[in-house]
Amino acid sequence: MRTFIVSFIFCFIVVSVNAQTIFGKWNSFDEETKKLESVIEIYKKDGKAYARIFSITDTERQGAICTECKGKKKDKPILGMDILSGLKKKGDEWSGGKILDPKSGKEYKCYIKLLDKNTLKIRGYIGFSMFGRTAIWKRAKE
Repeated sequence: MRTFIVSFIFCFIVVSVNAQTIFGKWNSFDEETKKLESVIEIYKKDGKAYARIFSITDTERQGAICTECKGKKKDKPILGMDILSGLKKKGDEWSGGKILDPKSGKEYKCYIKLLDKNTLKIRGYIGFSMFGRTAIWKRAKE
């Protein structure tokens, strides 16, 4: 009986820890209208966090290109584009990378933090994190 209880507690802890991850699909909302704008997929590569635009809800914008972007992303389709790159885990947040705003083509330093298993805080900023803006993404249903 004791082995069963210990096994049950261990399995519960493993499931709880795995549910608390930034990786997966997240709903991104328009800042003004609060409507679902896109689904972002956060994935791990070489120990760092990256994210790409998985889907765009506005059918008229699904073929949009990033005319304001610089470098390799200039005039490339926004759908499928990596917008978050190179974040490393530091404590309870991921930081040290950049986030791209495909509407303006501007890149910002950023950090992301899981507020709860279904809520992600993204902070993009220039210089210091107090000079920026915050977005909240909600976990998408798979």
